[in-house]
Amino acid sequence: MNRILLPALLLMLALPAQAIERYLTGNFKDVHPAVLHGPVLDLAGGGSDVETAFQRMIDTVRGCTNCDATLDVVVLRSSGANGYNPWYYTLHGIDSIESFVINDRMDGHNPEVVNAIRNAEVVFVAGGDQCYYVEFFANSPIEDAVKSVYDRGGGVGGTSAGLAIQGQIVYDACHDASAVSDKSMADPYYDEITFTNDFFAWPIMHGTFTDTHFVARNRLGRLLTFLARSFQENPDLDSVLGIGVNERTSVLVGPDGIGQVMGTGPAYFILADHFPEVTVPGKPLTYCDYKVWKVGAGGTFDLKHRPTTGFYNVSVNEGKLTSDPY
Repeated sequence: MNRILLPALLLMLALPAQAIERYLTGNFKDVHPAVLHGPVLDLAGGGSDVETAFQRMIDTVRGCTNCDATLDVVVLRSSGANGYNPWYYTLHGIDSIESFVINDRMDGHNPEVVNAIRNAEVVFVAGGDQCYYVEFFANSPIEDAVKSVYDRGGGVGGTSAGLAIQGQIVYDACHDASAVSDKSMADPYYDEITFTNDFFAWPIMHGTFTDTHFVARNRLGRLLTFLARSFQENPDLDSVLGIGVNERTSVLVGPDGIGQVMGTGPAYFILADHFPEVTVPGKPLTYCDYKVWKVGAGGTFDLKHRPTTGFYNVSVNEGKLTSDPY
């Protein structure tokens, strides 16, 4: 071992581990329901949370609306404290709500965190920084624990950055600033665009991208760019679907693969199903005829059997949208 590194290593071993920030509201004992009725995904676009969507996820997982069955919920955060606890705990069917603030990648290996997730029936990822989540969760026991909740029929959700990590292909935002639409279309390979593939990789989200704060932050152009690049860079995919969720809006995806738009709406489902005309570094994007489904509150989109009608087309020509996409 390098003698220069040895004192530093010994010092690291001597330092006490940082305490996990955890906040529990409700019953500390696990409820362990015999049967869960999911899986369910709550894809929330950011801004104000959609209470009706979260309640629907709880009710779907427990298999009833007016019954005594209860569930344990875990919230994962990159910052903040217990802000979700008092709000979630007022909903029907919640036995406990426990929030963890992940301060370090080693938290992803902490047995207290991992066991709490595995014993939960619903896991929700708060907003914040999706790069933080990718760096601290990916290929860690936390990732495996969240997958175990989904696999046994539980609910998984996320808002803002917590939504951004739910697609098979993730815009991870691991550069200095968030990618913006004009720059993305002007150069699909500019520095702010970086991806992580197969993070959670939910089966129903195969070949998908998720994006947040969609209309409020004018993110259509960057999502179109992400889709064109992803189609070009993933030859195993015959299409790539983007799900752009507006603020105060959720897309709740049930076990049948039907996504219902709840809250204010709308949500945009955008399909890239052919090779881009021009997607090369340093040149503006050209991609003709994306298929776009604009779905308002109360509407649905079938993720398992994607529709072939009811869309309109949007194109990008030399880095510019050719029509009003909204």
